[in-house]
Amino acid sequence: MAASDVALGIIFLSQTVVGALGNSSLLLHYLVLYFTGCRVRHTDLILQHLIVANLLALLSRGIPQTVAAFGVKDFLSDVGCKMLFYLHRVGRGVSMGSTCLLSVFQAMKISPENSSCSELKVKAPKYIGFSIFLSWILYLLVSTMTFSQMTGKRSNNNITSMKDFEYCSGVHPSKTLQSLYAALVTFPDALCIGLMLWASSSTVLILHRHKQRMQHVHKTSSPRSSPESRATKTILLLVSTFASFYTLSCIFQICVIFIYNPHWLLVKMGVIVAGSFPTLSPFLLMSRNSSARRLVFSSCSSFLFCS
Repeated sequence: MAASDVALGIIFLSQTVVGALGNSSLLLHYLVLYFTGCRVRHTDLILQHLIVANLLALLSRGIPQTVAAFGVKDFLSDVGCKMLFYLHRVGRGVSMGSTCLLSVFQAMKISPENSSCSELKVKAPKYIGFSIFLSWILYLLVSTMTFSQMTGKRSNNNITSMKDFEYCSGVHPSKTLQSLYAALVTFPDALCIGLMLWASSSTVLILHRHKQRMQHVHKTSSPRSSPESRATKTILLLVSTFASFYTLSCIFQICVIFIYNPHWLLVKMGVIVAGSFPTLSPFLLMSRNSSARRLVFSSCSSFLFCS
């Protein structure tokens, strides 16, 4: 086994374990709040689905990549390859939809009462559950095209016509199917990115105006920011992190799709970048939530001690 494979295996394993612990502990935190009858904010429902989607995307890609990096070959059947890539697409898509919904809802929530969003501000909480459900349905349907594009290595007869993903292979579709799939994937992604940019810009503008107004009230003192302001800044950090990793992931993904035989390093870097947001996002959310942070650190400590 080459040293590069061992190094990549350690990276994939670390990313998967840390991300799984962070997301699982944060999900446990929200479940504890729910079952103990604590007041749960509307954004917490979106965050719960974001965490589930992150776990789905992280585990469906991180585990097989780790196994393959440590030298185990051809361990997945045709059905296994199709399902893993399908689940990864669904998790990645719902993660994007949840992040978009989170940024849009928060922008409406902090908007002034006399703004054009005042009516939507009142109605928006009623449609959060429906919007999340629609996101799951949309990406569950769109991602079905993955079934015709992925196959297990053990079922390949003509290796030269396949794209090598180490533990699975990708079928080269016709130009018509490739264009159709690109359009179906790109449209909801582009819509989500556009909404996130609009919501983030509006949020930054609202916070800037609020800060200017507060400077006239508090000229000498520097009061602590409100919980709403801290939550908004956390969501902005989450959205900007997502947008950065998503842009890099798209660049790698486009290269892998349009290069006939992509270099193994290009494929690996794309996987690492794709797993970075699901790994980091729970820790960004916990950065301003002390109770959740204590729960995760205690879980990590228990895991290391038992290991």
